[in-house]
Amino acid sequence: MRDRLGFSLSGADGASREHYESGLAGLQAFVGDPVAHADRAIAARPDFVMAHVLKGWLFALATDPAATAAARDIHAAAAALPANERERGHVAALGALVDGGWHRASDILEDLTIACPRDALALQAGHQIDFFTGNARLLRDRIARVMPQWDASMPGCHAILSAYAFGLEETGDYARAESVGRRAVELEPRDGWGQHAVAHVMEMQSRQRDGIAWMRTDPDRWSTDSLMRVHNWWHLSLFHHDLGDYAEVLSLYDGPVDGGRSDFVLNLVDASALLWRLHLRGVDVGERWTRLADLWAPHASAGNYAFNDAHAMMAFVGAGRTELVETLVATQHEAVARGDDNAAFTRDVGLPATLAIRAFGDGDFATAVRLLKPLRALAHRFGGSHAQRDVLDLTLIEAALRGRQVALAAALAAERHEMRPDSPLSQLFLDRARRLSAAV
Repeated sequence: MRDRLGFSLSGADGASREHYESGLAGLQAFVGDPVAHADRAIAARPDFVMAHVLKGWLFALATDPAATAAARDIHAAAAALPANERERGHVAALGALVDGGWHRASDILEDLTIACPRDALALQAGHQIDFFTGNARLLRDRIARVMPQWDASMPGCHAILSAYAFGLEETGDYARAESVGRRAVELEPRDGWGQHAVAHVMEMQSRQRDGIAWMRTDPDRWSTDSLMRVHNWWHLSLFHHDLGDYAEVLSLYDGPVDGGRSDFVLNLVDASALLWRLHLRGVDVGERWTRLADLWAPHASAGNYAFNDAHAMMAFVGAGRTELVETLVATQHEAVARGDDNAAFTRDVGLPATLAIRAFGDGDFATAVRLLKPLRALAHRFGGSHAQRDVLDLTLIEAALRGRQVALAAALAAERHEMRPDSPLSQLFLDRARRLSAAV
């Protein structure tokens, strides 16, 4: 039995293959319920190894402790099944990831896609790992290497283009990124990753009104039944935030961003990042922090992914949950002592970032500046995108302004204005730095 791109599928039959293909297609567009399709494939043929692998990737890439535990069990089931060489590569990479070896999993998948450039699932999983580890170069080049092997007539080509678009954006090739991203959405209008890649371009170029138009044009297309729904609404919120339209940001937070309602950890990250940006601007968000901190509370002792920890700290600080703040800091110290890749993520970036956020909340702006300033060159090490990690830069600038570090505030504001001259937020920082300098 072979899949649509010609790869052998050990243990599959016709019916189970169709469920597997539907699940993979859902993952590639970030729509529907790929886990349910994987479950149906497994139910039809329990020895269908790639159905287990697909489900394992879906859980392992969620960065949620419970999901990781489930992925570990799924990997054990897959490892016990007969498999060909390509499938064994998937099983090995999945095993590395559930054991905390993000970089080892990336390496295995890189070799796999060099040998099998049309392995759509290996490309998809590898691309997500590149994002979670902040590897912008491989985010682009993993896909660039296989581009000659793909064309628009092939099933799932849109996902290859959307991944390439995001890699191009994260490495600063904005014109090509936008062109490729738009092409991905043309091929598959529901492709949430392609929609998101173009939004990233507009965010980095401070094209707020273009971004709003891009996201507001037929949002049902990219939000209906989409796993990227919340994150893409979050991108729309960023455009409104940069324009100073805070009422609309709060409306989006309370509406499609699912703030204070969704307990899916990736959605919690978006909610924290949005409220913290408003907090930096002095916007009163009412009881929203309290509800969000309650949703984050079970993750205070997780210590499995430093990027999540930093966003949990924002909620705990915003809500004044001192006990959760201290639990999270203690958990991060424990994480640093482990031997997995998250130990490095936490040591290099996660722990100083969470301590800086705590210091900012305490009004200790000097400590916040001291901790955040060295992270500017290192922040990519704990994952996320440029747009997501920008919250650390925004916190640093605000800490310098509030701490009356005149020279640093002026320098950071001038730098941001040079990089984003069309951004109203950049102009706001510049004006505040000038007023501070004149006052002092």
